[in-house]
Amino acid sequence: MVRFILAAMAISFVATSTAGAADETVRGRKLAEAQCASCHSIGPGPGRSPREDAASFEDIANTPGMTALAISVWLTTPHREMPHIILDTEQRDAVIAYIVSLKR
Repeated sequence: MVRFILAAMAISFVATSTAGAADETVRGRKLAEAQCASCHSIGPGPGRSPREDAASFEDIANTPGMTALAISVWLTTPHREMPHIILDTEQRDAVIAYIVSLKR
């Protein structure tokens, strides 16, 4: 009986975590559409970014060695090439989750 309860709890936790991650990814895509799509191709699959010098989100996700931490550092460090977009921590994490979800 205890094993059954523990198994049920584990399944519930995984399902909740997966649903939460999916929700964060959806929220990240919506934020990217609002904040990033004027320069970047944000969708999955081949696409040209509106700005020739702005990588697509899929290309960013598939850059060798790219991690959520590396994307976070990039987003929080001022760059001449990128406008200073202000996102709170939860918004930034959601956009990062979306980008990472595009990894092949």
